[in-house]
Amino acid sequence: MKGRPPVATPHPADDDVLSHVGYRLKRAHAALRGAMDKALREHGLTVPQYACLEVLAARPGMSNADLARATFVTRQSMNVVMRGLQTAGLIERPDTVEAGRARPTTLTPEGRRVLRAAQKAVYAIEARMTDAIAPRRLAALLEDFDRMTRALEE
Repeated sequence: MKGRPPVATPHPADDDVLSHVGYRLKRAHAALRGAMDKALREHGLTVPQYACLEVLAARPGMSNADLARATFVTRQSMNVVMRGLQTAGLIERPDTVEAGRARPTTLTPEGRRVLRAAQKAVYAIEARMTDAIAPRRLAALLEDFDRMTRALEE
């Protein structure tokens, strides 16, 4: 827009977008996602499918909508994820429910087996990532992530 002064950056980034916090966070996320995509492919899973299995292992019986929120995908995308997992025999859902529309989902024994194998690969990736940070700084970094999340959700 003509005549408007430039917007000041929220931190000293020398007006270089590659130095901005958001850019660096996205870059770290992209590196994590790429490493997870590669590792999970060997287990026949996508990142959203793996996330769904992880959440269901911790909280069996969740509804599709709750799983979508917990794994950061839309309900429509979660429908696709669930169909794939169900077709592969990794989850089970009742065909009908007595009340409401939510069909509680649980892992099958095969789903638990695949999850355990995939966890080894994913946890090794997380260890590689966190080993790059001094242990005394990791707790502070996690707290900072939580503070940034709360600041954006307010």
